[in-house]
Amino acid sequence: MSDLSNLYQELILDHSRRRVGDGELAEPHASHHELNPTCGDEITMGIRLDASGTSIESLGWTGDGCSISMASASVLSELAAGAEVEHVRALIEEFRAMIRSQGAGEPDDERLGDAIAFHGVSKYVMRVKCAMLAWVALEACLAKAAAR
Repeated sequence: MSDLSNLYQELILDHSRRRVGDGELAEPHASHHELNPTCGDEITMGIRLDASGTSIESLGWTGDGCSISMASASVLSELAAGAEVEHVRALIEEFRAMIRSQGAGEPDDERLGDAIAFHGVSKYVMRVKCAMLAWVALEACLAKAAAR
């Protein structure tokens, strides 16, 4: 295993133990629950937008699952809290493309930040849903918030 792979594995393990954003958000503007029926991982995410509705003021999540799904939620929380909604939507699409790449290509580490650590997960089809769980939940929250 390369040094970079070891670093990414360590980052995922660290985020699964020290979960950023873990905790129910009081009075969210939108919330969504996602379940991966294949393995039982689940997450409930809530978001609160700023007064203009253009930025994520805060987000919180609760969940139970493997280290990949919980670390992915933690990394997403770091990237999305305080960010503009359109930026987060683009980030979700970029992460989705990376995680479906089956390890091909070179993702943009400047845009994806720590989420690039999940590039290796894309080689394991059964783990893709684990990594995407929080991202799909946030995408649904954004859609619900936009429909309000």
